[in-house]
Amino acid sequence: MTIYALSSGPGISGIAVIRVSGKSTAEVVKKMIGSKLPPPRVATLKKFNKNGGKEVIDEGVIIWFPGPNSYTGEDLAEFHVHGSRAVIKAMHLAISKFKNCRLAEPGEFTKRAFQNGRINLIKAESISDLISAETEIQRKQALKIMSGKSSDRFNSWREKLLKILSHVEAKIDFPDEDLPKNIIKVIQNTSNHVLKEIKKTLNDQKVGERIREGFKIAILGPPNSGKSSLLNYLSKRDAAIVSEIAGTTRDVIETHLNLDGYPVVVSDTAGIRSSKNEIEKKGIKIALKRAEDADLKLVIVSVKNVNFTSVLKDLLKKNAILVVNKSDLVKGKLNSKFKKYEHVLISIKNNSNLNKLILKIKNKLKNKFTTTEDILITRERHRQNLINCAEHLEKFQKKKSAQDFDKAAEDLRLATRHLGMIVGKVGVEELLGSIFNDFCIGK
Repeated sequence: MTIYALSSGPGISGIAVIRVSGKSTAEVVKKMIGSKLPPPRVATLKKFNKNGGKEVIDEGVIIWFPGPNSYTGEDLAEFHVHGSRAVIKAMHLAISKFKNCRLAEPGEFTKRAFQNGRINLIKAESISDLISAETEIQRKQALKIMSGKSSDRFNSWREKLLKILSHVEAKIDFPDEDLPKNIIKVIQNTSNHVLKEIKKTLNDQKVGERIREGFKIAILGPPNSGKSSLLNYLSKRDAAIVSEIAGTTRDVIETHLNLDGYPVVVSDTAGIRSSKNEIEKKGIKIALKRAEDADLKLVIVSVKNVNFTSVLKDLLKKNAILVVNKSDLVKGKLNSKFKKYEHVLISIKNNSNLNKLILKIKNKLKNKFTTTEDILITRERHRQNLINCAEHLEKFQKKKSAQDFDKAAEDLRLATRHLGMIVGKVGVEELLGSIFNDFCIGK
């Protein structure tokens, strides 16, 4: 089937780009412009006619990309028209009248590019990440992955394992032949080297995932300590309801922020206290779970609340900043109990010291996002396949005797398979739907 879709953003715009890809593309172009195909990859001004007739839909630019030298690897055309809803609707309707033409599904152009060998699976994912990028660091990471460095590394490891697998299988096929001693040494050294490289890559503090998904900050503390007010201040809008009534927040309220180019997801949670209300108890349970998953916890308490519960003390043990709110109520020195923890004294009401808190958060972000190594892992599926690969390599290394050669070969096959799944070499059909459905239609 030939597919078509609006590839530029929806809504009114100066220019809209409609893509067509597939076997019938040449026929669509010729009938829409009423003449022969324009020169390949040259922007050509033409009138676009309704269903090959005399009625003109619009005048714009046509760019013809004959396959396989196109984005999808098949015949592809781009119609650049004026971006009104009426023009786009008329163009879609006209293209839909051609035989074997249908509207594209989300991500189908990029999916075809992958299926036709134009890009690998990692590059496809990085294209999706670039489209979704909201911060500078996300844009840079997506471009770096698109350059192919990570794919090259995964493919290099896979090729090394395939090479030693061929030696192991040769021993299985020809058991009476002795492998040269240097070959056995090469097998051991290569598997050791690849395993060390993979373990080093896995020990990356999940920087790639943090950049892609956002640094998770959870605001926690007892009721009426100023959690929702702090979320609203950081968001620069009324994201959460602020009330003097304790227990107003029952569920988690999330907001996505851009702090100096760093992506952040801030969560306001239910006030932590003993409660008999079933809904509030569930909210508190969710809050504590969110604390476990957070990269940074902002534990906010009122300057009057010097009675730290065991729960609050546990929250402050790791990756946490104690935020002491309502400094306007302090008379004299701050209670010494607060000074035991890394803390910031603020007043949301008087807008006091909040810049100091934000600076502290930014420093935490910089420390988490700073890495001297190239980022290779940006998604959970990459990490899980590398973990599985490392496990099979460890099993392979434990097999020493000739009787174990069959099992050793299977361990190597599985290790190479998991590396192949990352770049899309093998067994990825079940992944394609979930990956490409995240794309917008037209990409």
